Amino acid sequence: MKWGLIGASTIAAQHMIGAIRAQDGNDVVCVLSSDDARGVSFAKTHEIARSTTSLDALLADPDISAVYISTTNEKHKPQALAAIAAGKHVLCEKPLALRVEDAVEMVEAARARGVTFATNHHLRNAGSHLKIKELIQSGRIGDVQAIRVFHAVYLPENLQGWRINSAAAGGGVIADIVVHDADTVRFHLQEDPIDVVAMERSESLGQGVEDTVMSLWTMPSGVMVQTHEGFTLRHAGTGFEVHGTKGSIVARDVMTQRPIGEITLRDSEGSQKIEFETHNLYQRSLGLFVDAVKGNGEPSATGIDGIKSLAVAQAVKQAASSGQRVRVMYGGV
Repeated sequence: MKWGLIGASTIAAQHMIGAIRAQDGNDVVCVLSSDDARGVSFAKTHEIARSTTSLDALLADPDISAVYISTTNEKHKPQALAAIAAGKHVLCEKPLALRVEDAVEMVEAARARGVTFATNHHLRNAGSHLKIKELIQSGRIGDVQAIRVFHAVYLPENLQGWRINSAAAGGGVIADIVVHDADTVRFHLQEDPIDVVAMERSESLGQGVEDTVMSLWTMPSGVMVQTHEGFTLRHAGTGFEVHGTKGSIVARDVMTQRPIGEITLRDSEGSQKIEFETHNLYQRSLGLFVDAVKGNGEPSATGIDGIKSLAVAQAVKQAASSGQRVRVMYGGV
């Protein structure tokens, strides 16, 4: 397939262009940027044939079969709907939209048009998380009782911008990181949070948006989930813990875009280091997307997955703002 990039973004530059080109016969042929000079420079740097400031022009290109959307969050819905109407397959950054009902509209439009639509949740593609899920499903820790997620980092200066100062663009740590953690918990437990309680605040970076949040979720199975997301912690490290009746999985530095980290299995026999595959997360995701376009299986994270991760994040935001326990509303999906 030939791809168009909707957004000359950092993630496209650092991860997605290479992942697309790693798929046999796939290439990026056009990039859309609202800034002409930036688009021209981006295209030259990444050896993309052309750039444009016109979404209509990009979507009118019959050679482009798929688009990757990585603009600011408030632009995802109109851009995705336009791409779907043009018959393009769509891989969209998280969160899919600012509201669950908008994400539902996007997914339903893709279904009606017969195009593949996916959410770019990278963590479920990590060798570490694939191994954690394997350990859970094989019964190595018995019945799961609790999950603890540590995903509080220091947001790099080059990524701050709208993420720390624009609620209108979908900024804030909840929209940026809670959605990833929601998707990862759903991936491991294969169930959806029922309700949440949460507290948020702005410690040092947030300007009109939250930069720190902690929350508790209840799951249908009775599993309790505790999460901590932040933009302000320089040295905390990330982690994912799953505690069960027969043992615990303790993973460190696994909430990342890179294939790194450590997994330890703890049970009555002691502690054991668990090895896992260290493949490129985004290349795996793109491979599954391309297969889905060909009619073989589903993308790693579907549009439905994107709706549900957004729904959890939206409930966390409402709970943190109101101080009340909030039921997660999934928009009927």
